Amino acid sequence: MSSHREFVNIYKAFPEGYRAVNALEQAVRGSSIDPALYELVKLRASLINGCAYCIDMHYKDARAMGETEERLYMLAAWEEATVYTEAERAALALTDAMTLISEQHVPAEVEDRARAEFDEPTYAALLFLIGTINLWNRLAITSHAEPGKYEPRGT
Repeated sequence: MSSHREFVNIYKAFPEGYRAVNALEQAVRGSSIDPALYELVKLRASLINGCAYCIDMHYKDARAMGETEERLYMLAAWEEATVYTEAERAALALTDAMTLISEQHVPAEVEDRARAEFDEPTYAALLFLIGTINLWNRLAITSHAEPGKYEPRGT
């Protein structure tokens, strides 16, 4: 288990890195990805990676956008849940596969399912979204970002 270590403000220490990752984040946020799906993907990857800071952030952002408690707590077992659309299910399957890519590369059927649900620009943005949240998770975990203090955007 993780021990409580002091937060390292990597963003202040290397602002160029933060600006670069944030620019990618803003590009994905401005894409054709539905905002509800955006938060579901971010929360799902964060759950898999065990990033408490990002779980807190994306849960709160999703709730602030009007997402239901049921759809958020069902993310842990999304494959069995019936509360997601086919497009959301395809995106969540892709999120799982890309997040766990070291276990096996993305299966062709997962990729095909997502490509069937999304046009090419949205599919490409989805890949960047999943890649970006995995990077944010790794940065937050390793720099010891403290969960629980995040305030949703617009509050």
